[in-house]
Amino acid sequence: MIQIPKVTVQSHQLIEATPQEKRLFMLKIVLAVMLLVMPFGLSACDKAYMATMEKMGYAKRDILSSRVKSARDAQEDAKKEIQSTLEQFGQVVSYDGGDLEANYKKLNGELENSEDGAKTVRKKIADVESVADALFSEWETELGQYSNADLRRKSQAKLTQTKSRYKDMLGAMKRAEQRIEPVLKPLRDQVLYLKHNLNARALAAIKGELVKVDAQVDQLVKDMNRSIAEADKFIQSMEKESD
Repeated sequence: MIQIPKVTVQSHQLIEATPQEKRLFMLKIVLAVMLLVMPFGLSACDKAYMATMEKMGYAKRDILSSRVKSARDAQEDAKKEIQSTLEQFGQVVSYDGGDLEANYKKLNGELENSEDGAKTVRKKIADVESVADALFSEWETELGQYSNADLRRKSQAKLTQTKSRYKDMLGAMKRAEQRIEPVLKPLRDQVLYLKHNLNARALAAIKGELVKVDAQVDQLVKDMNRSIAEADKFIQSMEKESD
């Protein structure tokens, strides 16, 4: 059974609470709402989260900016983890004495970290898309609420510009993310092969794979760097508009 955080509080206690205590109280409410709607799916959970955050003063554009930063950081981490895995793979196939079993175990651990990093990147990109869809849908609806035609045109122009920047940024993120699996797949195969063939002959047989994977990682790093740069540009534009 899911345990819902207890958030009961007397009204006078909330009034007398410090800003930090009020924030903690609201965060508990966010968690409680998310746990309640979780059985109905991630989308419902995310909508409830955004609604609660807006009541705390965080607009959807603030949440979007925060999630883009999180996705950018996840890509940076995944890039480093995959580079580390490649480096360890090179050390294993270039084995020249030492504890081969220990080197293999380290390689396997590096690969697991890369797999986790890839999952995090996919999750963070999905989070970005979720709040962006909600923001743009809300923005489109609110355009019809203007009585002043000039203000409506300005808002429409800003929406179009923001959508265009977002499309460029999301496209770069997805291109980079799609490069990850083609890199992990051969690494995954080689680590699995070595698990049952940990000897010098097996290492010699897979040395050629190192060059291929190295080229793939090099392209992945380039795509991720472009994606990270696009994310930084988008974040800067969002923060500039908020000033």
